[in-house]
Amino acid sequence: MNIEKTMKKQQFFWLLFILLAIVSGIFAFDFYSENRWINCFLFSSISLVCVVLAQTSALSYIQKTEKLLLAIQKKDFSLFPETDGNSLVENAVKLYYQSKEEHLSHSSYKLLYEEILNQLEIGLMILSEKNNEWEVFYVNPVFLEILEIPKYNYWNLYKNKTPNFYNIIEQTQYENSQEFFDISINENTKQSFSLRTKKVENVQNRFCIISLESVQKIIEQKEKLAWNNLMKVISHELLNTLTPVNSLIQNLEYIANQEIIEKEDQQDMKESLMIINNKSKQLLNFVDDYRQVAELPKPVFKTISLTNIVESALNFLKPEFEKNNITIVNSLENQVVFADEKMIERCLINLYLNAIFAVSNTNERIIKTEIKTLNKRIILSVEDSGIGIQKEIQDKIFLPFFTTRNGGSGIGLTLSKSIIEAHKGYLNYKALDRGSRFEIWFLN
Repeated sequence: MNIEKTMKKQQFFWLLFILLAIVSGIFAFDFYSENRWINCFLFSSISLVCVVLAQTSALSYIQKTEKLLLAIQKKDFSLFPETDGNSLVENAVKLYYQSKEEHLSHSSYKLLYEEILNQLEIGLMILSEKNNEWEVFYVNPVFLEILEIPKYNYWNLYKNKTPNFYNIIEQTQYENSQEFFDISINENTKQSFSLRTKKVENVQNRFCIISLESVQKIIEQKEKLAWNNLMKVISHELLNTLTPVNSLIQNLEYIANQEIIEKEDQQDMKESLMIINNKSKQLLNFVDDYRQVAELPKPVFKTISLTNIVESALNFLKPEFEKNNITIVNSLENQVVFADEKMIERCLINLYLNAIFAVSNTNERIIKTEIKTLNKRIILSVEDSGIGIQKEIQDKIFLPFFTTRNGGSGIGLTLSKSIIEAHKGYLNYKALDRGSRFEIWFLN
């Protein structure tokens, strides 16, 4: 209510000044016509004063508005303006506080995003193009630590500090790329790095995101993870085998220390020895499985037909397919590869055995084999219509001794993967809407 009253009061005075200026002007003109110079001068002065007062009143609002707009433009949000009833000033104040809120929100998000990027274990630099020159929009500490360089705001300053790296980025023309390279940092031994560049642009801005990671660090992390997983599996298997064996040995020791051994105790001893024998065989089988993975023989390479290998593996497992009422579907291109025939067939048999198990509890049991070429690669795939692999364990299926099957050794996929990698190819898994597909990729 006070603001409305103030606004009406200010508008009233402004109109009053304008009205007085007009009336005084009319009187001044009338006196001028009658040559009454004193009266003419007096009313002309009054008219001029009223015009000045009206203009001053209007300019005060404009100046307040300009001050707020200038503060918004320079992002100076230290002011605390209040509305004074004028609609122009009132809108400017609303715009000021709205801009202030957006600026604070933007600053908070920027701080959050930078903190997240600073926590990354890979080096990250973002370049921004302005006036055909690249500036450093953001760089995280890991990036500077990897290259052992200070932080600069201008990209061209890095040319002298790390010329090899700078030239590599220049060669990408700041487009999308991915490559590995070796560089010497501060004249030390050369190190290998994985480099990726990503172009991001819109109508106004163009960015180049550079990610950098030490290959040695990647390998060490993967080796450490693989070693930890393997130790967990081995420890679990050893404990499962040796714990009951130790308990049985203590029981045998107790019976053996008795002066007279009853028939019932003799029977217990026989059963205990049988269990110890079975557990020992189980442990020997486990060690043998581990040796198969750890001591994979070198492939004996020769030119072989993939179609012949597929047909041989299918014939070998034909009784299992017929026993489980499985339909076999083939789509085989006539392709040859330079590989070890027995090892590839062994890998293929492992994939078929997994597929047989996958479809065993389904009504429609189909296993499809396909040989095709894609981007100078030969792909041999085995697809089943089974229940698929749960998403939670998909990243574990190639780990040694990991299995979800009762009585399974857990080395089939591990061994298959090792065989294909020994052939400079790779084995991967793809989840389907219904079932699974394993793909073997060979170099053409």
